[in-house]
Amino acid sequence: MAAPEPVLPAFDGPCLTNLVPALRGHLNGDAALPDWVPPVVGQAERVVLLLLDGLGHRQLGPRSALVPTLASGEASMLTSVAPSTTAAALTSLTTGLPPAVHGIVGYRVAMDGKVLNVLGWRLDGEDARRRVVPARFQPFEVFPGMPVVDGGVPVVSRAEYATTGFTAAHLGRSILHGWYTPAEVSVEIARSLQDGTRFVYAYYDGIDRVAHARGLDEHYDAELRTADRLVADVLDVLPRGTALVVTADHGQVEVGPAVEVLGPDLMDAVTLISGEGRFRWLHCRPGAADDLAAAARARYGDVAWVLTLDEMLEAGWLGGRPVPAVAERLGAVALVPFEPVAFMDPADTGELRLVARHGSLTPDEMLVPLLAWVPTA
Repeated sequence: MAAPEPVLPAFDGPCLTNLVPALRGHLNGDAALPDWVPPVVGQAERVVLLLLDGLGHRQLGPRSALVPTLASGEASMLTSVAPSTTAAALTSLTTGLPPAVHGIVGYRVAMDGKVLNVLGWRLDGEDARRRVVPARFQPFEVFPGMPVVDGGVPVVSRAEYATTGFTAAHLGRSILHGWYTPAEVSVEIARSLQDGTRFVYAYYDGIDRVAHARGLDEHYDAELRTADRLVADVLDVLPRGTALVVTADHGQVEVGPAVEVLGPDLMDAVTLISGEGRFRWLHCRPGAADDLAAAARARYGDVAWVLTLDEMLEAGWLGGRPVPAVAERLGAVALVPFEPVAFMDPADTGELRLVARHGSLTPDEMLVPLLAWVPTA
């Protein structure tokens, strides 16, 4: 059976990479909003951008009755990036750049024969903020050109993330306002808007956390209701003429225990494994990429797209040709499942506990909602 077509990032249109530039152009008055942004945003003088981690378009649609506030928004849709994973997608959102350019190419990224856990910013199991300086690893400006007060964009995010390496890498010199419970998100957003700020970015990760731990069952539905109340609370505190724009970094696929362990026929040529279960990079000896890709296709071509790095770059998955420093972080062959399976990395056994996952280029993972409101009262 032929493999389905992947949902490629719409790097020249409705993609996470282009959302902040579109909002910036509107707020600065130097560009009209593209037609994929809900038109109601054009009425706003200020914008709050709220990212609900893990809220896929394909998961939201069938559950619209559970989320009356989200269902009431003026709606459009975006693609995530490749891989459709938090580290790559959030960095693309804040920089406006594709992964091939900003260089955060996954959850676990190869570095000098080792693997950096990007979300934890850990190398060899230890804090890597000194060994891998975030501002060098991801050197591009965040929220470039956005109107700011006091020198930085206000960011409302979970308080425990304030000092992490990944926060430094994808949020740069933004001004952090931490929250400890979901009820505080609207409070911190309201405070951030008091001094005339025209753009605020907020982040909530409850949906993603529940999906990873529980799957897409009644726990997931309950968390969607909580997120819906959070959005309603934010709308209640917005000043007149302020748009609330809600989107996500990726969707989810329930995988459960369907985890593939790479056999010796592949591992004999593999020197390192990076990435994540739904977008697995295989690093290999020089000259072995074509043979490794052929063996991987023979073994897994019925459940996954198998591409060499050259094939992936030619197809435009990563949004351009990486500079040498970024290219070194990429494997020679990628295993990207289109079926609900994941590929195990024996060095990252914590991934085995995940029930729902993301990273691949299926519609469930790649398509995310874009919703907007402008309160008039």
